[in-house]
This record gives sequence, structure tokens and C-alpha cells, in this order.
Amino acid sequence: AKDIPVANFIMHEIHCSRNIEVCRYCSESIPKSEMKNHMESEHGQVTCKCRMKIERSLLKDHEASACPLRPALCQYCDIQLVFSKLQDHEIYCGARTERCGGCGRNIMMKDLKEHPQVCG
Repeated sequence: AKDIPVANFIMHEIHCSRNIEVCRYCSESIPKSEMKNHMESEHGQVTCKCRMKIERSLLKDHEASACPLRPALCQYCDIQLVFSKLQDHEIYCGARTERCGGCGRNIMMKDLKEHPQVCG
């Protein structure tokens, strides 16, 4: 920002205090004419598909990393399901067996990655 001459500073301060407001939620300086829009677009409450109420500005992060209904991939079969069902699915899916071509034993899916080191 460029320096404001002292004579203009008082005028500048008056202009700012009349026209600029600090948001009580995020401390951003917002023109008073934009505050209603700012509150709706950033801090308005929305309901996620998981029924949680959340600030609009936080929804993307919630959907990506916290929502129990976010998509998740099973590490054993690559099927996509909702995150809240992943653990139960993986316990079941990891216990399925596949025959090893090397030793002929049935190996649980959860042990397949380590199996080549102990095969035979």
C-alpha cells in the first residue's frame, strides 16, 4: 500500500469506517455493500448429504476428507463405496482367499502383498 499524506489520512479513515466492515466470523475486511453476499456465500449454513449442517465455505473440505458418505476405494477389490462402510467391507473382503500360482495354497487377500516373500 502506498503512503497516505496526513491530511488525507483522516478522510481515508472516515471513508473506511463508513464503507468497510470486519466480518465477525473470518475477520476479513468487506465492503458494507457486500457483507450480506459475503455472509451468505461464505458463512451461510448448508446441509451436507450426510445431514451435517456446515458453513458453505467449509463444505468442500468436509466432502473431501471428513464426510462419512465420501467415496472410498477398497484396497483389495477396488470397488467404490462410502467411507463409513469401508472398514466393515475391507474386513470381509480381506478375508477372502485366492489360490497362489506358486505354492498352490489359498491365501487371504489381506496377506497377498506379503505372500511372495514367504511363498514356498
